[in-house]
Amino acid sequence: MNSLRRTLVLSLLGALVLVFALGGAATYRMAHGEIDALMDYNLRQFALSLRDRRFAGPNVAPPDESLDMVIQIWDDTGVRLYLSHPHTALPARAQLGYTTVTTSEGEWRVYSIPLLDHVIQIAQPMAVRSRLAADAALRTLIPLIALTPLLGALIWYLVGRGLRPLERLAREVATRRADSLDALPLTGIPDEARPLARALNELLEQLRHAMSVQRAFVADAAHELRTPLAALQIQLQLCERARDETTRAAALGELRTGLGRATHLVQQLLTLAREEPGEGIAARRERVQLAELARKSLADHAALARERGIDLGAESLDDGLATMGEPAALRTLAGNLIDNAVRYTPRGGRVDVSVGRDEGRCWLRVDDSGPGIPPEERERVLDRFYRPAGQVESGSGLGLAIVSSIAQRHEASVVLNASPLGGLRIAVGFSPAA
Repeated sequence: MNSLRRTLVLSLLGALVLVFALGGAATYRMAHGEIDALMDYNLRQFALSLRDRRFAGPNVAPPDESLDMVIQIWDDTGVRLYLSHPHTALPARAQLGYTTVTTSEGEWRVYSIPLLDHVIQIAQPMAVRSRLAADAALRTLIPLIALTPLLGALIWYLVGRGLRPLERLAREVATRRADSLDALPLTGIPDEARPLARALNELLEQLRHAMSVQRAFVADAAHELRTPLAALQIQLQLCERARDETTRAAALGELRTGLGRATHLVQQLLTLAREEPGEGIAARRERVQLAELARKSLADHAALARERGIDLGAESLDDGLATMGEPAALRTLAGNLIDNAVRYTPRGGRVDVSVGRDEGRCWLRVDDSGPGIPPEERERVLDRFYRPAGQVESGSGLGLAIVSSIAQRHEASVVLNASPLGGLRIAVGFSPAA
């Protein structure tokens, strides 16, 4: 279990241990420096205290284990008159002043001074000084080390107290009903947790909007399906009441047409639900040649255009333009653009498809010679189930909504303008593939 509280406590304790270690090292160095200065002073004072003593001849004193200093005295001819510790590893010659000598027994701090007709040398192992400095540093750290468990308990309590607002926020979210999408209160939340609370509120607002859109979609779909289903029921009743074959055949023809419209509406609803941003798992994006996409869509609608007497063709297709996208979804987009233009263009009209580059984007354009759409209604036709007033051709009002949804998922822009053919131009701009 990845506990934030435990992680913070262990991190803080680790930081304290590191600080203690660094403090101990600094204390050791400072104590060592002070002890060096004090011991050097003592060496000199000890040497000066021996100047009045007389040494008649060479003498080696028995060793005294309690004395951590070695004393050597020479006369003015270089004869050693006194040695406090036999078998010492110190050199047999003196270098005046303070020196640090490296021997087989380690480093020694040595002080030599000429007094009257003698040369006096006092030496002390550096290990003695290091031991004293370590003892001083340890005595400084022992109280802190002893207080470490108390510091750990105090840190555990304080971290837990600091995390209580997050626990309250978690309880607030956990105890909510699925349909409770009100914003979380920001009072009492620390500054560090406010970005999380604001992000949750933004997510709740997005969920509220998505549920509102979903409810509106279901209501609109039910309303739109009610009309064709009622018409199918009436046409079925007319078939049942037909008294002769001619009347029955006409009623069956109307029923077949109504079934086609209902089927088309259901298919459009399913397509729109599938193409909504964030619905399902996004398909893998590939490099899509827009010119090839346009050619396939033109071939798919060639029969419909011939049936309705529409001159359907390509004005200019740039084969060098491509975008990254979902091939199936982009084919649905292009198909809906062409299908919409063919259905709403009067017989004998014209529909042109083009692919070109402008202002750094790749544009798929569909122009028609139909009645067009007034400027004030061009943005609304991208909404679901919206149909401009005065439309003679039956439809579901979903074709351009599907186009807008797919374009939004591909971060493409949809622009509606007047067409040079006299009708409407719908252009979709894609980012070029790298």
